[in-house]
Amino acid sequence: MAFENPSREEIKEILQETNTIAVVGLSDDPSKISHMVSAAMQQKGYRIIPVNPNADSILGETSYPSLKDIPVPIDIVNVFRRPEHTPPIAEEAVAAGAKVLWLQQGIANDDTAKIASDGGLKVIMDRCIKVEDSILLPRGKQ
Repeated sequence: MAFENPSREEIKEILQETNTIAVVGLSDDPSKISHMVSAAMQQKGYRIIPVNPNADSILGETSYPSLKDIPVPIDIVNVFRRPEHTPPIAEEAVAAGAKVLWLQQGIANDDTAKIASDGGLKVIMDRCIKVEDSILLPRGKQ
């Protein structure tokens, strides 16, 4: 059976219930897409937790080397890494107790989806979280 993303209504519910988004591959360079998307989500009211072993802080938040180092509950793990690098991220997301694994637009990996879904996570692939949020929650998190 081929992978299918949750329905738009399910994605809307996920976003409405989300407070904390850990962003794997969040760059500290404001010109990078990961930074722009995360900054926009932060401005909409989400807490962004950077996961980047090469930065101390990004967007005013402490940056962590990996998901396992984050000391607070994670709602969504948003991933800005090439598809071949995502299976271990799915394993970390499961171990960290995240609720959702979200692979950004252009990123999809069936093995990653299986690891995450077998671990009890909802999986969204090849979708931009900022675009989905703007369409489904245009006035911000309520």
